[in-house]
Amino acid sequence: MAQSATPPTTEPVKFDEILARLRVLVERLEGGNLPLEEGLACFEEGIRLCGRGAELLDQAEKRVEVLLATDDGPRTAPLAPPPDREENE
Repeated sequence: MAQSATPPTTEPVKFDEILARLRVLVERLEGGNLPLEEGLACFEEGIRLCGRGAELLDQAEKRVEVLLATDDGPRTAPLAPPPDREENE
């Protein structure tokens, strides 16, 4: 029985594990030596992991907002975008 070139993996549950797995997938894809089906499988897994990572970041943000909440509402504010370089010149 032939084995797949990609070993079966369990879905990472911690954000750091997701980042580590994404790094592995990117390295494999950038190598450029994957058959089409294997490359697509890596890409699909990467998309799935990105979605899960975004969910974890959203959950973490909500936890921080709860921890910083005051009677007047949360003390958090969105980050201001960096000023354009042209304005500083």
